[in-house]
Amino acid sequence: MIQKNKWAWAWIPILYFTQGLPYVMVVTVSVIMYKKLGVSNADIGLYTSWLYLPWVIKPLWSPLLDLKSTKRNWFLSMQLLIAIAFLGVGLSLPTNIFFVTSLACFWMAAFASATNDIAADGYYMIGLTQEKQSFFVGVRSTFYKLSTVTGQGLLVILAGFLENHYGDNTKAWSITMVCAAAMMLVLTIANFFTTPKFESSAAIEQDKPTGFLEVFSSFFRKSGMGLSLAFVLFFRLGESQLVKMASPFLLDSPEVGGLGYSTAEVGTIYGTIGVIMLTVGGILGGVLISRDGLKKWMLLMVLSLNVPNVFYAFLAITKTTSLVAVVTTVVLEQFGYGFAIAGFMVFLIYIAEGVSKTSHYAIATGFMALGMMLPGLISGYVQEWLGYDGFFIWVVIAALPSIILLKYIKYPPNYGKKVVSVNE
Repeated sequence: MIQKNKWAWAWIPILYFTQGLPYVMVVTVSVIMYKKLGVSNADIGLYTSWLYLPWVIKPLWSPLLDLKSTKRNWFLSMQLLIAIAFLGVGLSLPTNIFFVTSLACFWMAAFASATNDIAADGYYMIGLTQEKQSFFVGVRSTFYKLSTVTGQGLLVILAGFLENHYGDNTKAWSITMVCAAAMMLVLTIANFFTTPKFESSAAIEQDKPTGFLEVFSSFFRKSGMGLSLAFVLFFRLGESQLVKMASPFLLDSPEVGGLGYSTAEVGTIYGTIGVIMLTVGGILGGVLISRDGLKKWMLLMVLSLNVPNVFYAFLAITKTTSLVAVVTTVVLEQFGYGFAIAGFMVFLIYIAEGVSKTSHYAIATGFMALGMMLPGLISGYVQEWLGYDGFFIWVVIAALPSIILLKYIKYPPNYGKKVVSVNE
């Protein structure tokens, strides 16, 4: 018998911080790194967006994690593999074939990270009651995003400092990636000591798929799944493109439409007050859903994700380099993302409900990753075609499909709301 909710405040923050760090290093920090190493925007958008693929196809092997070993063993081994992959990136950068070799290491990290996600999310759903899943969704999303800000903020600040110190971008980023590998190793050790071994054989048997193909067919047979998956695909249509080009926009020179910020400045902007607003947004989203249910806040959450994109368009059109304007834009983006993603993750938990929910959640998040990958593939080409001003205007327009679909998707209005026991 599982002891539900055991040590939740200890392991959820660390586990989801560890889940977020490799993701941001692969899909976001790699963009900044390659930009500083002289790779073009078109190649950055194309090749780094393909790195989303493991998160898209992870449902193909998700049932295997239910059939073999425990989820705890899976995520600990994958986290160790990610640390090795980041070390490989750092050691490969000084070579003449750094682009190919570093991409290969990022691919290894991406597959390990996607597998780690399946195991960690399954562990979360087995180890918590439904009420606590909704309550902690704000905490898990906040620490997940805090890790992305750590990667996109603190590690980028470190890279910028080392660029200035050594006058050698390659050496600076090589050291930074080795530091990322060390951080992943420390987090793996922390997870080893904080995550309880509560996966009994009975619990694994209960959540085990009845058959490999049945996992997929039962997911797609759920009522309203077509519209739900369309919403999942379009929810982050604007953000999926903005996240690829926001850093190049801040780093590029004014002559090509950028704002001309340094690597350290970009890292500092994302790693200071943005962290605070992200934390507030994520925790607030989870608390409000737990109090009122998902329905009441879903529209506001969709808007909070997309409205800050208007400010990026304003910066690009006016070409303002004002630090106040840039920081305000990033602050609104971080708060809006934290607030919105809390609702989005609760919706994904809802469509994964039922038998084989671990594998079904992996399928749902696979579609989420597909919604990030496909627009990201062309983001660099669209930016080069439209310029930064036209690109960010397009990103604003890209919010419309999710807003329209929100009217048609079906889910219980009070889903995620805390149920008060008659004994309380």
